[in-house]
Amino acid sequence: MKETILLIALTLFMVAIAILLYRVIVGPSMPDRAIALDTIGVNLISAIAIVSIMLKTKAFLEAILILGILAFIGTIAFSKYIERGVIVERKGDS
Repeated sequence: MKETILLIALTLFMVAIAILLYRVIVGPSMPDRAIALDTIGVNLISAIAIVSIMLKTKAFLEAILILGILAFIGTIAFSKYIERGVIVERKGDS
């Protein structure tokens, strides 16, 4: 029963990621694309956690932490790009 529920949850996360990927490609605006990318990161972390539970291993926990950090940094960089047009500002360039 537990394996069936985990498999259904994993399938639903993959469907959600596919729908969000469509939103990233077609999205009506840049903020919608940024939110979709962040949500893809969260769903991917959840899917990896489910796979870790299904395989009864803790080997994927480091991957979950790294993916979480990278998704957060990516969201911040994308938001900064939307707001200012550049990601890294240089003080010396005038």
